[in-house]
Amino acid sequence: MLGGEKFFAYYPGMYWSRFTCLLALCPVKVRGREHLQPKQSYVFVANHQGAFDIFLIYGFLGYPIKWMMKIGLAKIPFVGEACRAAGFIFVDHSSPRAALRSIAEAKHKLQNGVSLVVFPEGSRTNNGKISRFHKGAFQVAVDQRLPLVPITLNGPYKVLPIGSINVRPYRIEMVIHPPILMDEQALTEKESLQSLADRTREIIASALWDEFKK
Repeated sequence: MLGGEKFFAYYPGMYWSRFTCLLALCPVKVRGREHLQPKQSYVFVANHQGAFDIFLIYGFLGYPIKWMMKIGLAKIPFVGEACRAAGFIFVDHSSPRAALRSIAEAKHKLQNGVSLVVFPEGSRTNNGKISRFHKGAFQVAVDQRLPLVPITLNGPYKVLPIGSINVRPYRIEMVIHPPILMDEQALTEKESLQSLADRTREIIASALWDEFKK
């Protein structure tokens, strides 16, 4: 079910992502795309259930995006090279200075309607449930005054959970929540930034299937 595609645009990578979901026999449902405006840059924040999160977002979100992902993925043969070629941003948490460089790179690339996708948990879930959010993605949204869009992903954990190489057919769903506008926020302290992260996490958790709720 793919309703609300009035502003849906196709970009490189969407075709193979959709084909991957089709090949894996994973029916896809998308809800909430009506909350988005064409040509607007966003910071999309999603829970991280499994490897198929990438195909679900890349294939069915309908926006030109850059990914912010952990630096360890850059060391994977072929994957790291492909991600760098696509202009993705690797987050280095080895030091505060390295983390700031990652955020600065993200700000530079969010132009001309390009949006950022971040998994603020930092890694895939081990049990399908959502864990605490890191603050990096939220700093980018606040500094750039970009709308922050929570996204709930359901089902990818069942398709290909962390540590598994066996793809299992299962229904998957993406719920796009209304944007949180940064001009409504007065975020100047680290505590406030974490509060925004916690609030966003609660919104995402509210649309999780019962089996993925704590």
